[in-house]
Amino acid sequence: MIKEVLVVEGKMDVVAINKAVEADCIITEGFNLLPRTIKNIKAAYEKRGIIILTDPDSAGERIRSYLVRRFPNAKHAFIPAQEATANDDIGVEQAKPEAIRKALAKVRTAEIEPSNEFSAKDLILNGLNGSQSASLRRAKVGEILGIGFANAKTFLRRLNNYGVTRDEFEKALAQLDKEDN
Repeated sequence: MIKEVLVVEGKMDVVAINKAVEADCIITEGFNLLPRTIKNIKAAYEKRGIIILTDPDSAGERIRSYLVRRFPNAKHAFIPAQEATANDDIGVEQAKPEAIRKALAKVRTAEIEPSNEFSAKDLILNGLNGSQSASLRRAKVGEILGIGFANAKTFLRRLNNYGVTRDEFEKALAQLDKEDN
């Protein structure tokens, strides 16, 4: 059983999670986030901690951003978009149990004091911004690091906010280059 409570968007997400792991979940019902839902998330956050596991799409990212402002010490899990897509739909409920377990094995916590370890220059020099394949490379590196897919600006913020080390970053790039060859 996972100690923290998972915060997900919908009922079908809970069904998918229950196929993968034993965990308690709170459903946001999309971006509705009713006062009782926020109250339940707050109680879980204070007693057990929470892991935010939203869909890898723009709506899921907006929900995550909103929750992070309210619960800054929340943990984060990201399922790569390609592992959460089926039947022309994207979401946690589309992910296979292995993808959910893999995402939960790479949980990250935002740093109270973000580092300045990485800069836009790091992204450009490593083909993660400013090239035709940058988006795909960010998706793959984000999957390896467990920080999810994002545009360049958000990806850079995640590198610095989620405690990614230079060594982890370089190993992820090496793994990506090895897979590409």
